[in-house]
Amino acid sequence: MTPSSLGLAAGTFLVAAAIFSATIIQAQIPGGSSARDIPTEVQKTDPRVDQIIERANDHFRRGKLNLEDNKREQARDEFDKAVDEILISGIDVRASQRLQTFYLELVEKVYREEVPLVQQAPQPQQNATPVIAQGSANPKAETENVAKAQPKQPQIGFRQQGFDPSPLDPLSKLILTEEEKKVSDSDIATLEEAKNSLDFRFTINPLIQQFINYYQGRGRTTMEAGLRRSGRFMKMARDTFRQEGVPEDLAWLGQIESGWSPRAYSYAAASGLWQFVPATGRAYGLKQTAWIDERNSIEQATRASARLLKTLGKKYNGNWELALAAYNNGSIDRAIARAGVANFWSIYPHLVQQTRDYVPNILATILIAKNPEKYGFRGIRPELPWAYDRVEVSNATSLRLIADVTDTSVDYIQALNPELRRDTTPRGESYMLRVPPGKSKQLASLLKRVPADRRDSARVISVASGEDLQSVANRIGVSLAILQSMNAGVDLKTANKLFVPSNNIRLTNWRRASSSADANSAPSLSKVRARKGDTIAKIAGMYKLSAADLARLNGIGPDVELQAGQEIRLPGSTGATGSSRRR
Repeated sequence: MTPSSLGLAAGTFLVAAAIFSATIIQAQIPGGSSARDIPTEVQKTDPRVDQIIERANDHFRRGKLNLEDNKREQARDEFDKAVDEILISGIDVRASQRLQTFYLELVEKVYREEVPLVQQAPQPQQNATPVIAQGSANPKAETENVAKAQPKQPQIGFRQQGFDPSPLDPLSKLILTEEEKKVSDSDIATLEEAKNSLDFRFTINPLIQQFINYYQGRGRTTMEAGLRRSGRFMKMARDTFRQEGVPEDLAWLGQIESGWSPRAYSYAAASGLWQFVPATGRAYGLKQTAWIDERNSIEQATRASARLLKTLGKKYNGNWELALAAYNNGSIDRAIARAGVANFWSIYPHLVQQTRDYVPNILATILIAKNPEKYGFRGIRPELPWAYDRVEVSNATSLRLIADVTDTSVDYIQALNPELRRDTTPRGESYMLRVPPGKSKQLASLLKRVPADRRDSARVISVASGEDLQSVANRIGVSLAILQSMNAGVDLKTANKLFVPSNNIRLTNWRRASSSADANSAPSLSKVRARKGDTIAKIAGMYKLSAADLARLNGIGPDVELQAGQEIRLPGSTGATGSSRRR
């Protein structure tokens, strides 16, 4: 799941604005000097400047036309060409005030096309606070109402942000087979005994056993995957639910809602681990801006879910079956009125099919999760909890820079920060960034070397032994002044890394970040499937990787035996050794 990149246009604009104003030197010519009659180099280049501006404007206009036709890839290419006309012209932009002004305005215009301004939707009144997470009595009408009620969010960047499908969507279409519907008296007796292990009360119904039957058969893969992935977030979720006064076992709601994916997205525009629609997310304090969507966050969304469940639990006097139904559907009160009693199994005939199945499905999942071996799920080892440090970063900071400094990949940093809609932290505000464990001090120390207004446009490069700043400047095609300003006080005798602008003019044409550029600049993730008996350490050795780093990337201990077919993420290209292994 990877979001669209911000692009180098914004970074180029900020770097240029900060640097050009400090480096333009106005020549002072004494009054009356004959030198006034000699054409300057800037004057000599004016005809070329006119041509460059004309060609750049032509590409920009084409880009706008493509954008209006929703041809975003073609628009991006034309905008790139507009900026390239200046960068590869051979004219020093700083030597022409006119070209410099045009250049800054052009980059700003491209930036505004890529990152449109988003108006914050008004906060709902307290007496109108929604109490549903994602559904209504009429799914089709709910989808239409959500679309009408919410202001249309402009697309950020020139590529759509990726999401995982929510398991709620196939659940709404699930039809149990006749074999799965078979429930014996002994099954009911077993359920009555098993429910005592849960930390909330509910009434046993044959439908619960029917969903257990489903998961023991054709739904086994789904259940096994959820039981494994639950380890990433379960401890955090249980702690949060306990703090909010909600039964901890209800944290298994995350398995039904999202399959434990922070990027899960449903047909009704519900998003995140706990599947909040936009309005309910805002009502429970989850920010949704052009930069972040906290519905996809980890801690914040989990707390919001616990608070919503707490509200529903109080509303229905501790009847958690009704509270769970209301979490999914806003028509529970109407169904209660029709049935004349506040009992889930009594209002069951008055509910839509999705909500009918929703509650017994969750109860079946919780019962299996509390005692998996009893229900035939043996040897399943939950993944280790996600581990990370938190570092406060000010203003917009590029995730590519974070990945460089922490020796990881952009994919990994994005996975740790799923609420970020782009590959940069929010502009104009502080953000608590999650980074790999043990990297927080290193990151905080190195970021101090980069001015806050350049952190969204800087990269880190390695310096060869014996190189000085001038030779590095020559190699990457930037001025010595820029390099010095970004690495003040750095001694190359002891340091082997330097901060540099991300737009490398001399070695490559300027390009906004794309999938191919990302592949060259920061290793992307690939996946392999484990064989029986594999461990993280074994796979790391096979692909010549660090077992500790691979364990952190996957949240699994290096010596934990993996399940056959379990997907393991690998950083970057694994070379010929990996490609020869069939999975």
